[in-house]
Parts: sequence; structure tokens; C-alpha cells
Amino acid sequence: MANAIWKKIAAGEIDPVYLLTGLEQHLFDSTITRLKKALPDIDAASVIRFDLDETPVEVVIEEADTLPFLEDRKLIIAGNASFLKASDKTREKVTHNLELLEAWLANPSPTATVVFIAPYEKLDARKRITKIIKEHATVIESKRLQGKDLFTWIQQEAGAHGSRIGSADAEFLVKMVGDDLLTLSSEIGKMATYLNGFGDITASVIESLVPRTPEMDVFRLTDAYVSGKVSNTVSIYRDLLRNGEEPIMLTSLIASQVRLMVHVGLLQKKGYQQHQIAKTLSVHPYRVKLMMENRSLPSSERLLLILSKLAAIDYKLKSSSGKRERVLELFFMEPLRK
Repeated sequence: MANAIWKKIAAGEIDPVYLLTGLEQHLFDSTITRLKKALPDIDAASVIRFDLDETPVEVVIEEADTLPFLEDRKLIIAGNASFLKASDKTREKVTHNLELLEAWLANPSPTATVVFIAPYEKLDARKRITKIIKEHATVIESKRLQGKDLFTWIQQEAGAHGSRIGSADAEFLVKMVGDDLLTLSSEIGKMATYLNGFGDITASVIESLVPRTPEMDVFRLTDAYVSGKVSNTVSIYRDLLRNGEEPIMLTSLIASQVRLMVHVGLLQKKGYQQHQIAKTLSVHPYRVKLMMENRSLPSSERLLLILSKLAAIDYKLKSSSGKRERVLELFFMEPLRK
């Protein structure tokens, strides 16, 4: 996780070369923001950006080796380092002098900090340049945060805005908005502003200020239904209707959630662990965790029966012109036998 490296940056321990890789753009932005704050007297003119899809890497090296003007150090951001991943030679726009880069990495400029950004899920570990840059650079892998790491990050983000949030409330926030760091950061900043930069971000504050997404409400709706909470299910459903959601769309989203429950259950029976299930199904481990911990889930056979009924409801909604809202509501009111 980036926290240890961020602490060093905040303490003024700035390394000459960083490699940021992965898919979480917010972690890239946070790292660059922290570098800007930590570098003494740096201004906008001393932050230089290159797109390596358009510019050869030797231009970046030349800039790094050029003494900064009226500054002790310059910050260079080199984005889209596609030479670190498996690539199609026929699609490459520029040719990079990687031998020059290898030599420079062994003896980087003392008056520049260069940040290479490789916004890809995987790098090509077989490449010589990938091995060398990982050996000489400070590497931050921006993997999707999960579990305690995600909740710790939320608490740190709240602290950076002068507020506090407990573990249970951090978990509730994830239930409301999902696990995208950029969205979470935006919502935390908004709530901290509401609290005038101090105080606790509680569940009531989250409910008051964070807009619900249809996907998250459907998760709550489906969870309530399969847990046999009829009144709660109908209440959430009516709230969704008041917010303008269509029964056809809701039916499709509910079916998707139920299918996910079936798959999680089957993989769990095969002995898969939480992280293995999440990777196999390409969903966030936190969603898997919630399903695995729900002791009220019906059997796989019952879930498949629910899917069959939802398919019939979907057909009925698309082929009839009556009161569509009532069709799905009657389904929710049926007793759910496990």
C-alpha cells in the first residue's frame, strides 16, 4: 500500500524516481499532490509533464538532467509508460531508447524527481526494462483497496480533511457509494466541509449528504428480499420508484445480484477463499465478503428459482401495458421459502 511511501514523502524523503502502476487513478493523483507539497519551493513551472505515447523517453531524461531554473529541484511526470507492458509493435507511435533509460536509472539526476506512470493492470515482468526500473525506482502499485486497507484509507482521508470516521461508519459509506477511491474522496470532502472541517462523519451524516446510486440501493433491496425482510424490501422498492427508477431496469439489476449470489455460493462450496472468488468473478472483495457473511441467504436451488421467476416477470413487464410497478411489488410480497 502507498501509505508507507507517502509518510516518507511527507517527512521530506524524496526519491529520484517513482513508478506508479495499476488502475487506481486517485492513488496516482494523491502521490503527485504529496510530492508537490513536499518538494521545497516548487511552483507550477517546475512541474513538467510528458506523454510517453507521444514523446520518446530520451526527451524525459534530457529534461531531468537539465538544471532547474531558480529552483533546487523539478518534478517531471512521464505518463503512459507503455514500454513496460506487452505491446503491439505495429501500433507504437514512438520508439524509446530503453538502453539509455537503463543507464540513466542507475545514476538518475540529483536535481529532478521523475514519476513514471504505467496505468495498466499488469506490466510485462519478462522485459528487461521492467525489471530494471522496478529495481531502481520507488514503486507504488495502485491495486484496488479492500477490507481493512480500504477502511484505513477512508479514515486517513477523513483525517486529511480535519474530520474523523469510525470503522463501522466507513463500512456503511462503502455500502452507500461503492469502493471507487475518487468517489469516496469526493464524498468525504463534501461531508468534511459540511462539518466545517472538524467533527465525526457518522451514519446519519452519510445518509443525509451522500446520494444513493441505483446499484447500491438494488444491492440493499436484493439483500433484504433474500433475507426474508418483506416490509424492508417493499419500503426500499417504493423509494426507488419515487426516485424515478423503472421496474424493468430494477428487475435486471436484481437478477444480476442474485446470479452473483449463486456464483459466490458455488465457489464457496468448492473451497474458494474470499479473494479467490472476487478475482474469479471480477467483483470487489467487499461485495463478496457481505454475501459470504449473510447467514440468511437461501440455498442455490432457491436462488435459481428466484432467477426463473424474475425472468417471467421481465417478460411480463416488457409485454404488458398495465401497472408495471405492482408486478414486481407482488413478487416481493411472496413468502420466500429457503
